[in-house]
Amino acid sequence: MIALRQLKRVPKNHKIVIEVPENIDENQIMEVILLFKEPPKNSRLDKLAQLKASQHDGLF
Repeated sequence: MIALRQLKRVPKNHKIVIEVPENIDENQIMEVILLFKEPPKNSRLDKLAQLKASQHDGLF
């Protein structure tokens, strides 16, 4: 089994192209699994607020 990882951004048309290496035989069966990364939960403003709050944190 060969594992190949490619990170792609979703374009406006929601279509992506998978690049297959030349050394893979034609008509070979492959399994494609799409894993979607979660967007970051903390925005820049949230991070700044956390930094400001950390000034008064005794454990920090």
